[in-house]
Amino acid sequence: MSTPSPTATDEISWVLTPLLELPGVLHAVIATGDGLVEGASDGLSRASAERVAAMTATVHAAARAFTSAFTDTEQPKPVQTVVESELGFAIVVPAGENTSLAVFTTPDAQLGNVAYQMQVQVAALGRAMASPARQQDTTLRS
Repeated sequence: MSTPSPTATDEISWVLTPLLELPGVLHAVIATGDGLVEGASDGLSRASAERVAAMTATVHAAARAFTSAFTDTEQPKPVQTVVESELGFAIVVPAGENTSLAVFTTPDAQLGNVAYQMQVQVAALGRAMASPARQQDTTLRS
């Protein structure tokens, strides 16, 4: 069985590759805060990726509201949201300014390993997004 790979057309889908190589990780999506797909694993249809991206915004809003209800805190910042079902785990983490990373795993996936790798990839994405674009050297060398 081969592991799904990120779609080649999505610029930041390289973030998904190490996650998709983990045992039990079936799908992954990078989404904007307003629910648009920035990258998705090949094994996920475009329509499904769009639904997942839309839901990440909803899941984060619900997690903030739920935490706020318990703590009377104005704007709590979710670190990780996990939804468990008989089919597996959906995990959503913030991935920088206005971006989320979501994965779906089998029920027997090692969640600690998955969560750790998600944070590693979020950090890598943050470094990549913070790096200035390379400028072409316009000086002539003699």
